[in-house]
Amino acid sequence: MNSYERVKRMYEHREADRVPIIDKPWNGTLRRWREEGMPANVQWEDYFGADKVAIFNVDITPRYERKILEENDRWYIETSDWGVTMKHFKEEDSTPEFLDYKVVDEESWADAKKRMTLDDDRIPWERLKKEYPRWRAEGQWIRAVFWFGFDVTHSWMMGTENVLIAMMEEPELIEDMFDTYLNRNISLYNRLWDAGYHFDELFWYDDMGYKGTTFFSPNLYRTLLKPYHTKAVQWAHDHGIVAQLHSCGDVRTLVPDILETGVDALNPLEVKAGMDPIALKKQYGQRLLLRGGINAVNWSNTEAILAEINQKVPVLKENGGFIFSSDHSIPNSVSLENMKRIVEEVKRVGKY
Repeated sequence: MNSYERVKRMYEHREADRVPIIDKPWNGTLRRWREEGMPANVQWEDYFGADKVAIFNVDITPRYERKILEENDRWYIETSDWGVTMKHFKEEDSTPEFLDYKVVDEESWADAKKRMTLDDDRIPWERLKKEYPRWRAEGQWIRAVFWFGFDVTHSWMMGTENVLIAMMEEPELIEDMFDTYLNRNISLYNRLWDAGYHFDELFWYDDMGYKGTTFFSPNLYRTLLKPYHTKAVQWAHDHGIVAQLHSCGDVRTLVPDILETGVDALNPLEVKAGMDPIALKKQYGQRLLLRGGINAVNWSNTEAILAEINQKVPVLKENGGFIFSSDHSIPNSVSLENMKRIVEEVKRVGKY
């Protein structure tokens, strides 16, 4: 079976030859693996025999000017096309520090909204023309990434504190932002779909939780955000494809409402934050594909990760509906040898 066939069966809650293995190593992880023997000209999925997913997105940013404001040997401060000022550290795999936001109120949002045009160059036509035939010929699963919802609003445009306050005090502003993001995505992807570039999955990031709880109540989710999740899923289903929501953190209290949106898959099931993939499988596994739920903290400890694989995978793979993945990504603490052991064990335990 190729990756497309394997993943499709999981979404249909049917058995395949084995569970799919889909993940994302950090840049430092890839560098380490190459230093430890993985050939430089080989993709990591081919080297380990993991599944391949082709990923692309469109550009809905306001296209504010990107420029470096300050720089030294350790970091640089840059403005983004979302209008955010960030401090980027030059250490490998570091997380940027968010310093300032251009969009903070109704007036500044009005300016950003006008700049979020639907120009044709917001679609990666050249990349698709070059790579799409190969993706299909190789049997890759093709994922289109939408940008909309709480995560992109608080992370990349307005800031967490500003958004959370506005959700309570200016809900109309937040709803307009959610609506604008989603409709820009839909307009551009309609154009792309009509041109013949069909994909298999709509995927979007919307981190709504952190350790032990969510950023906002289920009622606020239900009132402000759920209608847009539902609309995105409906767009996917109207086009005959599936929808996957990525939401880090503990989102257990939101799962019943998330299911009502019609979404087909939930990721990454962050164990460190309090998610329990086996409990989710028992309660929702007939309806929801689960991807992730394997604690990334354990991946550098051979005994711990192999034990976790043997504990969880036999349960999670029952009747399909499961894709093996870490509950975040693959950190640079994971050696080449450990990754080989992990993939070998998943293929053994995850065989149908």
